[in-house]
Amino acid sequence: MAVREAAAGLSGPGRDEEAALLFENAHYRHDSRWLLPVSPRCCLACALELLPEPGVSLVRKKHVLSGFLDALMKHASLVVQLVAQDQRVCIHFVSMLFGLLCNVEDGSITDLCIEVLIQLTTQLKLEQTIHCLLDECHKELCSMPSMRGSLATLTLLGKLVDAVPALADKLVMEHGDLMEHLLRGLVYPNEGVQASVCYLYGKLYSSPVAAEMLLGHFREKLCPLFLSTMNGAQTKELQINCLGLLKQLLKYDLFVSMLMNKSALVKSAESVEGPPGETPLPLVLKKVGIESVVRSLQGNLRMNNTELHKQGLLLFAEILTRQPEEIKLFTSSAMCRDAGRALREAVSSPVLEVAAESLKAISAFLRKDHQSALPVLYKELQGLVKAMLSRCADLSQTPLNWRPLGHASNRNSERAILRRGKFLLNTLEGFRNACRLAMEFQREPSAQENPFTAPSAEKEDTLEAFSEFLLSACDSLCIPMVMRYWEQATHPAVMEVFLSVLHSLFVIVPHMKEKFSKKLAASSFIRLALELKARFCSGLSHSALNQVCSSFLYYMCISLFSAPEKSGPPSQEATQKNHGIMERWNYKLLPREGELSAVSELLQHGLPQISSRGPESLALLSDRQYVEEAVRQRQYCILLLFYLAYIHEDRFVSKTKLFMAVQSFLLSLQDQGERPPLVVFRASIYLLAICQDKDGALDEAVVGAIRKFLEDTPDLHRVYTHHPLLLRLFLLHPELMRRFGHCVLELWFSWEERSCEELDGVPSAGHPTLPASVAALFHILRSSPSILLILLDLICSSPMDIARKVLIVLKTFLRRNEDVQVGGLIRGHFLMILQHLLVEHGSSPSGASGNLPLLLNLLSLVQLRNESEQELDSMAMKLLHQVSKLCGTCSPADSDILQPSFNFLYCSLHQTTLGSQRRAAAVLLSSTALIELLEKMLALTWAEEGSPRTGLLCSAWLLTASLSAQQHKGSLQVHQTLSVELDQVLKALSVPKKKAALLSAAILRFLWTALQQNFSSALVALLPSGAQSPPAPEDTVLAPLGTSQVLSLVIGLQNLLVQKDPLLSHACVGCLEALLDYVHARSPDVALHVACQPWNRFLMFTLLEAGENSFLKPEILRLMTLFVRFRSSSILSQEVGHVLQGAASTDLSTLPGSTLQALHGFFLQVQSMGLLTDHSMAQTLQASLESLSPRASLAQPPLQDMLCLGEVSVSLSHIRD
Repeated sequence: MAVREAAAGLSGPGRDEEAALLFENAHYRHDSRWLLPVSPRCCLACALELLPEPGVSLVRKKHVLSGFLDALMKHASLVVQLVAQDQRVCIHFVSMLFGLLCNVEDGSITDLCIEVLIQLTTQLKLEQTIHCLLDECHKELCSMPSMRGSLATLTLLGKLVDAVPALADKLVMEHGDLMEHLLRGLVYPNEGVQASVCYLYGKLYSSPVAAEMLLGHFREKLCPLFLSTMNGAQTKELQINCLGLLKQLLKYDLFVSMLMNKSALVKSAESVEGPPGETPLPLVLKKVGIESVVRSLQGNLRMNNTELHKQGLLLFAEILTRQPEEIKLFTSSAMCRDAGRALREAVSSPVLEVAAESLKAISAFLRKDHQSALPVLYKELQGLVKAMLSRCADLSQTPLNWRPLGHASNRNSERAILRRGKFLLNTLEGFRNACRLAMEFQREPSAQENPFTAPSAEKEDTLEAFSEFLLSACDSLCIPMVMRYWEQATHPAVMEVFLSVLHSLFVIVPHMKEKFSKKLAASSFIRLALELKARFCSGLSHSALNQVCSSFLYYMCISLFSAPEKSGPPSQEATQKNHGIMERWNYKLLPREGELSAVSELLQHGLPQISSRGPESLALLSDRQYVEEAVRQRQYCILLLFYLAYIHEDRFVSKTKLFMAVQSFLLSLQDQGERPPLVVFRASIYLLAICQDKDGALDEAVVGAIRKFLEDTPDLHRVYTHHPLLLRLFLLHPELMRRFGHCVLELWFSWEERSCEELDGVPSAGHPTLPASVAALFHILRSSPSILLILLDLICSSPMDIARKVLIVLKTFLRRNEDVQVGGLIRGHFLMILQHLLVEHGSSPSGASGNLPLLLNLLSLVQLRNESEQELDSMAMKLLHQVSKLCGTCSPADSDILQPSFNFLYCSLHQTTLGSQRRAAAVLLSSTALIELLEKMLALTWAEEGSPRTGLLCSAWLLTASLSAQQHKGSLQVHQTLSVELDQVLKALSVPKKKAALLSAAILRFLWTALQQNFSSALVALLPSGAQSPPAPEDTVLAPLGTSQVLSLVIGLQNLLVQKDPLLSHACVGCLEALLDYVHARSPDVALHVACQPWNRFLMFTLLEAGENSFLKPEILRLMTLFVRFRSSSILSQEVGHVLQGAASTDLSTLPGSTLQALHGFFLQVQSMGLLTDHSMAQTLQASLESLSPRASLAQPPLQDMLCLGEVSVSLSHIRD
C-alpha cells in the first residue's frame, strides 16, 4: 500500500518518465524500502521483476537500465544502500544483469548492462559480489561451444579488471584455465572478439604478479598468436587494443626478448613462403615509446650471443621500416641518441652477419620522421654514418686468396666478393638515406636553425657541418670502396645507388659542387658513367641505371660549366702523365651568359640517348654523310662530354682519332650550312688544340671552316678556353693569327693573374722556374717572334690591367731570351707608335694613352739588354729624338713617363761607341725643352714639397752628368744652359736623405764631372745660392769653392763612405780623388792638409773592420792609393805591409778585374812614392807588381755594365771610373 501511495503521489513533468521505471503490474506489492527516495525514483524490486520478463519490450528494459545507471551516477551512496540492504538480493540482481547481458543481442543494452555491473561492483566493494560475477563469467565462457557469443563476457571481464586492477592477480590464480578460452577468442574470426581478448590480456599483463605467472603462457602459446593477430589486424579497435597489450609487454625486458626472437622466426619463415603482410606492429610505439626496444637491444649487444644480436636488430629494423610517418617514433633527441649509439655499436661488430643486419636498421633509422625531434643531433648522426662506412671499408680491404683457375678456394673468393657487394650495397643505401635526410632538412627551417642546441656545439651540430661531412665521407670512404669493388666485380645495383649518392651531394653542398665536380671529372667519372651506360643500358635494359647515370652526368657537367674558378699551377700527377710543357696545364672554364641554358638543353635531351662506347662515339662524330637533327644533337652532347673529360685529363679515347673525328664533324657542319651552338664550337676547337700533333697542322679546309665560324661569332670570348695549346692553335696558323691573334692574346692575358704576379715579384737578376702558362707562351714566342708586335699593340691599346700583365711577361721574356734578337723589331714598331702619338696629340701626348708608361718601360728594357759598344743606327737616333721630344712635353710630375724615358736616354748614351755617344748627346742637347726639364728636376732635389720620386731624381742627375761630360769632351753646341746651385749640391752631400744611397751616388757623379771640368762646363752653370759675401783672399784660388766648403765636403764624403754601400763608396772615392786633384792644382798646401787630417785614419780603421781581406775591395784600395799619393804616411802606417802580405797570400786569379786594377794602381803609387825603406818589403812589392801587371792589363770590365737598380738604369763604369 505504501508503495502504491508513493507511486500515486508522483507528480510533475517527469512523472511519465519515472512511472516507466516502475513495473506497474507488480510495483504495488513492493515494500517502499526498495524505492529510491530521490529522482529518478527507481525501484530495485521492479527492476528485478521487469528486466528478466520476456513480455517486456527491449526499449522498456533499456529505459529502466538507463534510469538505474543515471541514479547510480547521481546518487551512488543511496543506490548502494538500496542494493546492499540484502546480500541475497544484491547477488540475485548481479546475476540477473549478467544473464541479461549474455542473452540480449542488442549492443546498446549490452553496453548498459556492462556499465551498471562495473559501477555496482566498484561502488559496493563487496567481495562476494565480485566472486559471483567472476564465477558467472567463468561458467559462461566454459559452457560455450564456440566463441561466437563471448564478446559481451570478454568485454565485461576486461573492463572489470580495468576498474579493479587487483582482480588481475585473482583472475590468473583462481581462474587460470580461463586463459585457454582467451586463446580461443584470439583465433576466432571476429576482430571484435579479438579486440576484447587483447584488451583483457593487456589489463592482466599490467600487473607484474600476473605477468610473471603468465610468462610460460606467453612464451609457449600467446606470443605467436598475438604477433599473427597484429599482422592481420584491420579494425582500429583491434589495432589500438594490440597496442595496449604490447605496451604492457614492452615494460618487461624478458617479454621484449621473446618478441624479438619470435618476430625473427616469423620473418625468416615469411621470407621462404612469400612476402609478409603489412603489420601494424610499430603502431604501438606511438603509445609506448621505443625506449624499451632500444634498452633491450643494448642489453642484447652486451651478451655473447650472435643469434640474439641478429634477431634484435632484425626486429628493430622492422619497427623502424614499418612505422607510419605520421606516428613519431622518437619524441626526444635523447632517444635518437641512444638508438644511434646502439646501432653504431652493432655495425662495428666483428661478426659480418650482425653488421649486415645493423645496416638495414641504420637505413631505416635515417628517416626524417625518425630524426625530427629537436635539436637534431647531427654530430651523433655523423658518428653513426662514419661507423657504417668504416666497417664497410674494413671489409673491402680484406685481402682475397686467389688460386689457379678452377680451384675450390676461388669459388670461396667469388662468394666473398658477392657478400662484399651485398654489404656495400646496403652501406650505400644507408648513406643515400643520410643524404636524403640532409636534403629534406634543407627544406625545414627548424632543422637548419637547430634550436635548443648548446652554444658550444653550434659549429658541429649544424646541418651545414653534417652536409659537409657527408661530402667528405663520400670522397674519402665511399668512392674508394666502390672503385675498389668495381675492379673486382660488376654490380649494376651498387653503381646505381652509388651514382644517386653522388647526384644528391650536388644538392646537399651547393657551395662545394664546383670543386666536387672537378675532382670527380679528374678521377675519370665521366668515363665511368659512360662505360656503365654502354655496358648495361643499351635498349631498354636497366632503365633506372640509365636515368641515374644521365642525371649524374648532367649535374656534374652543369657544375663544371658554371664554375668560373681560375686554376693554379699543374699538379704533379698531371705533369707526370703528359709530355711537353704545353700539356702540363690546368684548365679554366669561362662562364658565358646564356650558355648554361643551352648546355642544359643539350644534355637533358642527349644524355639518356647515349649508350655507346668510345670507338662508336668517334665513328658517330666522323660521319660525313647527311646528319639528321636527332643524330646531330647526340654529336653535340658527345663533344661536350669529351671536352670536359679532356679538360680534366680523362683522355679515354685516342687523341689522334678524336682529332680526326672533330675535323670531320666541323667539315660536316660546313657542308650542311649549319652553325653549331657556341659552346659546342668552343669544345671542338679546344679538342683540336689539345689533340693536335706538336709538329702537325690543321687541314686548310678545317682552318677555313674555323675562320668562317669565328667571323660569324659576335664575341670571341664565348668560344675561348684558357689553355696554352689553344693559344698555340691560333698563333701558329697564320690565317688565324692575322685575324684573331690580337683578340686571343688579350683574352689570354685577361685570365692570367697569378702567374703574372709571380713574375712581377721576381728580381730582374733572378731566374726561377717559370709558371707553366708563361713557359708555354715563351715557347710560342721563340718559335714566332713576330707575335711580339701583337703584344706591343696590346700594351698600347688594352686596358691598363691587361697591358701591365703583357709588359711583365714581355720583360721576363726579354731577360731570359737574350739570344732572341727582337730589339730592332720592337724599336721600329714603338717608333711608329710614338710618332703617331706626337703627331696626333701635339704638346700633351702623355694624356693620349694611359699605357704609354708601360710602352716606355718595355723600350727601356730593350735598350738595357743591348750590347755595349754597339753603333746607333738611324732608327735608334730617330727614336732617341722622339723620346727626348716626348720628355720635353712633360712636367716633373709625369714620373711614370719620365722614369722609363730617362732610362732609355741614359742607356743610349752609355751603351754605344764613342762616335755614337757624341751624336746621341748632340741630339739630346738640341732639345731645349729637355734641358729645361732637367734643370727643374735637379732643383726639386732639395725642395721640401713636390719632389718627384727618388728614382726619377737619380736618373735626372745621371743623365745631366752624362750630357755634361759628352758636351765637354766633344765641345758640342749648347742651345740651352742648365743652372744648378752649388751650395745646395754640397749641402745635399753633407746632409744626405735617408735611404737614398743611389741619389747621393748620382749627385756625386755630377759633382765629379764638374770637378773634372774645373767648373767650366758650357752646359752646366754652377751658381751661388742667393747673395754671397766676398770670398776670403785664400779662397779665391779655389773658386767657386771655399776652404770651408772643401773641408765640409770631405767630411760629408767620409760619412757617406762609412755607409759601406759599394756603389756609393766608388762614387765617394772618385769624387774625393777629383776634389783633391782640383784643390792640389790650385793650393797644394790645402790639398795636403785635407789628405793628412787625423779623421782619415779613423775612416781607414772603420772601413778595414768590414772583415778579413777587406782591404782588397777596389774602393778601399783606391782610397789608400789616394792617401799614399798625398804622402799621408801617418794615416797608413802599417796598412801597406798588410796589403802586401794579404796580396801574397791571396790567389790573385780569383779577384775581379776592378780589384786587380785598383791593387796594381796602389802598388805603383807606393813604389813611385818610395815609401818602402825595408829592402825585403821592396822586393815583395816588385814581385807583386810583376805578377799583377799582365793580369791588370787583361782585366775585363764586368760582363753587365748597365744595371737596373729599382727603377733606375745605372752604368757601373759611369759611377766607378
